[in-house]
Amino acid sequence: MRTLDKLFQRNTPRWIIFFIDMGICLFSVVLAYLVRFNFSIPHSEIAAFPTVFGLILLIRAFSFYFSKTYQGIVKYTSSKDAQRIFIVISIGSIVFCVIDFISYYFINKKFPIPFSIIIIDYMATTFLMISLRVMFKALYLELTNPNKDKRSVIIFGAGESGIITKRTLDRDAGTKYKVLAFIDDDAKKQNKKLEGVTIYGMETLDELLQHNNVSNLIISVQNLSPTRKQRIVDICLNHNVKVLNVPPVTNWINGELSFKQIKKVQIEELLEREPIQLDKDDIQKQLSNKIILVTGAAGSIGSEIVRQLIRFNPKKIVLLDQAESPLYDMEMELFDKYEGLSYEVVMGDIRNKERMENVFQTFKPEIVFHSAAYKHVPMMENNPSESVLTNVLGTKTIADLSVEYKVEKFVMVSTDKAVNPTNVMGASKRIAEIYTQSLNKKSTTKFITTRFGNVLGSSGSVIPRFRQQIETGGPITITHPDITRYFMTIPEACQLVLEAGAMGKGGEIFIFDMGDSVKIYDLAVKMIKLSGLVLDKDIRIIYTGLRPGEKLFEELLADHENTLPTHHKQILIAKVKEYDFATVSNSISELILLFEKQNNKSIVKKMKELVPEFKSNNSVYAELD
Repeated sequence: MRTLDKLFQRNTPRWIIFFIDMGICLFSVVLAYLVRFNFSIPHSEIAAFPTVFGLILLIRAFSFYFSKTYQGIVKYTSSKDAQRIFIVISIGSIVFCVIDFISYYFINKKFPIPFSIIIIDYMATTFLMISLRVMFKALYLELTNPNKDKRSVIIFGAGESGIITKRTLDRDAGTKYKVLAFIDDDAKKQNKKLEGVTIYGMETLDELLQHNNVSNLIISVQNLSPTRKQRIVDICLNHNVKVLNVPPVTNWINGELSFKQIKKVQIEELLEREPIQLDKDDIQKQLSNKIILVTGAAGSIGSEIVRQLIRFNPKKIVLLDQAESPLYDMEMELFDKYEGLSYEVVMGDIRNKERMENVFQTFKPEIVFHSAAYKHVPMMENNPSESVLTNVLGTKTIADLSVEYKVEKFVMVSTDKAVNPTNVMGASKRIAEIYTQSLNKKSTTKFITTRFGNVLGSSGSVIPRFRQQIETGGPITITHPDITRYFMTIPEACQLVLEAGAMGKGGEIFIFDMGDSVKIYDLAVKMIKLSGLVLDKDIRIIYTGLRPGEKLFEELLADHENTLPTHHKQILIAKVKEYDFATVSNSISELILLFEKQNNKSIVKKMKELVPEFKSNNSVYAELD
């Protein structure tokens, strides 16, 4: 066995492969004569052997030499190698027929090689050359990766993608997997075999996992609904089976799937919902051929808004942010991916009125998407003056300039933390909402606010933090065992922002259907299982206590608010208290002036006057309530 292993580790010299192929050709000719003459070859035919054999072997040798069929590594024989052999053998046999034709019609009215011999030889040579290579490859795979050492996998999806996935596993010796079963929802396929593997229905998955030692389930279906994927993953995680995902066909390298491209299912995929149906025609009318300013354009939300805007053919997109490196990265992305897009990248601080005035004066935006803001609750709780300066003054500056330069629409990205705020960050966003709403009454610019909860994958969000903690071996830190949050994907949130912006008439606060809230503990446990780890064995969870200003449960509407439906089932309009602009403007100006004194308690006290429902939670400012 060791001798064979050593033999297979080496690549057989090309000249040996060439002579083996020639030996196959010689055997095939002899076999053709034996079959043709029922194993009793006439003497007249035997006399012609030197000519026939010499002619056939000479043509085969030339065809093999020029096509380089002998240069392939036999133990890695692929379908392309088999295709090349088939073509070369076919061409050689056609040459035999041409020689027969020329000899009969132009030389001596004889066929040097009987047509029956050509046909039998063609079939035998093709079969033997391909099958021997395949057998050698199979033997190599078995010796280097015995079946008993292979781990069983199940492929979900018995369609074309599922077949390609199986073949990818079969040809990749390094994977050490064997396909135990296919799972498919199509009743017509169930209980049949696909490449020797039985196809089962979804209802048998739990039983298959229970009675077999399955290491992985690979989802090969390209457009599986999030609900369906969630159910499959839940069943697998109950049996400690890892779940892998085949990437979209567009991501395959040169149209071929590689095993290295098959990745673990990410928690973000399980929190996704059904695709949003947008009113693209209405959005197109609003955005097409418009100059659009996006503040915070290098951030998680701002950058995705830019990507979504591109589809609607704006005249120009102005990307504004103060973060140098992320803004540069965004510029490079646009340069690489969106040739022909008209855009301007502007570094600037929304709190600097002179700089912002220059931006408006230079580019004259017609629509503004305002996503620039400080958003981290504990950070803003310790730095309330900065929260006011950016989230309040910055918003006020952009809003005032939008009115002055006759911007058509101003769409502000807010947060669910602005509802019954328990922290400085949420209160600052609520004050910004109040200001833009009240400004809407006295301007031609339509001010629209959008509110939603946490977005998956945004900087500083819980999922990237958990992933980092898992990679470093833990522990995973959670503030409270009962804490819950709403989640939405970044593309989903930004699509709804565009939709709300298009439908808004001015003065509305649009809230998004965030689905069901997610218990953070359950989220952490699922991420641990998806990583192939065991809770309290490989990694543990510890509780650190609620951070200053942090809520146990997030809200999308204040208690005294109600909602109105829109034409989009995932977007509602919040009915909120209306404020007099003059009163609001004076109070906000007083709040901003407090920045100079740098007295946190004075600032927070003024914020509480502006937002009476602001009640601090787990914070030093609770004494001000």
